[in-house]
Amino acid sequence: MSHSPQDVHKKVLGRKGEKLAENFLKEQNCKIISRNYRTPFGEVDLIVSDGDEIAFVEVKTRASDLFGAPKEAVGAKKRARYRLMAKFYAMQKGEEPNLRFDVIEVLNGEKIEWYKHAF
Repeated sequence: MSHSPQDVHKKVLGRKGEKLAENFLKEQNCKIISRNYRTPFGEVDLIVSDGDEIAFVEVKTRASDLFGAPKEAVGAKKRARYRLMAKFYAMQKGEEPNLRFDVIEVLNGEKIEWYKHAF
């Protein structure tokens, strides 16, 4: 399987954005529970503990907002998958944690916006 330079760039940009988001969340006193949590339904970028809530965080990273805000890329299909992944997580843990779904957008490798209860 070959990867174009553009694919590699997107992957590197995405991983960098996830690391920036993780550091940002730590600064906000969140505890990182899991990075790139894999389920049969997909992968959760970050799972964090924020007070009495567990947040499933989708990180969207873009080099620019030329094609819209990064958070706009979290469509209905992605939101539905996140709900399935949360149910899978709860089933694995054997408990029903107080869950929420957040989006963090990273723009230009520096501007970070955190949308709690995004969906």
